Amino acid sequence: MIVAPPMATRAAAADPSVTPLQPIVPLLRDSSLTEIMVNGPDAVYVERDGKVLLTDRQFDDENHLLGAISALVATTGRRIDFSEPVLEARLPDGSRLTVVLPPVAVDGPMLTIRKFAASPYGIDDLIRFGSLSLEAAAFLRASVLARANLLISGGSSSGKTTLLNALATCIPEDERIVTIEEAAELRLPQGHVCRLECIQAGEKTMTLRQLVRHAVRMRPDRLIVGEVRGGEALDMLQAMNTGHDGAMSTIHANSPRDALSRMETLVLMAGLDLPVRAIRQQLRGALNLLVHVGRLADGRRKVLSIAELTGFDDQTIALQELFVSEATGGAVPGRTRLTPTGIRPQLMDKIYQRGIEVPELSRLFPKNSAAIADSGRRPTTAAQTDGGFPTRDRRQN
Repeated sequence: MIVAPPMATRAAAADPSVTPLQPIVPLLRDSSLTEIMVNGPDAVYVERDGKVLLTDRQFDDENHLLGAISALVATTGRRIDFSEPVLEARLPDGSRLTVVLPPVAVDGPMLTIRKFAASPYGIDDLIRFGSLSLEAAAFLRASVLARANLLISGGSSSGKTTLLNALATCIPEDERIVTIEEAAELRLPQGHVCRLECIQAGEKTMTLRQLVRHAVRMRPDRLIVGEVRGGEALDMLQAMNTGHDGAMSTIHANSPRDALSRMETLVLMAGLDLPVRAIRQQLRGALNLLVHVGRLADGRRKVLSIAELTGFDDQTIALQELFVSEATGGAVPGRTRLTPTGIRPQLMDKIYQRGIEVPELSRLFPKNSAAIADSGRRPTTAAQTDGGFPTRDRRQN
């Protein structure tokens, strides 16, 4: 329970000088919260540290809640309309606002605000939080510098956008970045960033697919699509296959393999009668890495798997896991660590060819690797301890 300062909400509502947002103003200002969920006048929840908590904040009635919703929507330059009972918008501070009104909301108006950190997290922050191991973070940073195409998968509120933003901060300052999002959430520190957002222009709404098509004509060095959820998946894959390397995006999926299946489905939503084999060939040619994230039972968000697309055989895309999340044991139950599987990434050759130095990976994936197979676990023999993998399985650390 979040302890709120005493406040006479009815008296505040009767005072025209008090904003109708007064019941949730302290929550809006609380930087430790990641989500504010109002299910009704007397049901205000928040998310803190991955856990959902019921607060003691209350609105007087549904009219008071509607007034608060109107005040929030007004800051976006729009207004609530019961003829369009679902509204999504971006608040001035970058937070994402979702409003659902009757008759869609059966029990009355509801609103959800997804808040973001004042300073976006970087790779080093994710290491400090335990979301990434040092070796995995070094590999992802080097992959971004080597212009690998990445797809981040995971469930709702699993940290996909946070990881995407962190990886995007690794892009060199001198590159032109074009971002495409339904609601602009990414905040990149680079100076040359062009942000595109799906907004309603009169009676017409620019779709993600239209924006992706426009973005490839804007001479991007990097193309970042906040999330693929429709036919824009085809346009993004075509861009990746026609010289726009170093692209990144996210997708809702339960595993890396499910992410590929979902991408196939989204490509079919583009309305073209493409054979599945052709779609899979496009996926194999476009994507290099799949990074899967998840939210654990205790609310912590972690990278669970990093997999590489390695080939296409018999209509199946070959995946090899490079890093997996495994239990570490110890006094804290449920603690996991992202550890290397012992498989050498094909991408490492490209990383070394570009002259990217990765001290954290030099022992795992050495340059003089002619004797190391491209895939498959290397045997842990005594002869391999000099410059190769240690004889003891690293996953036991």
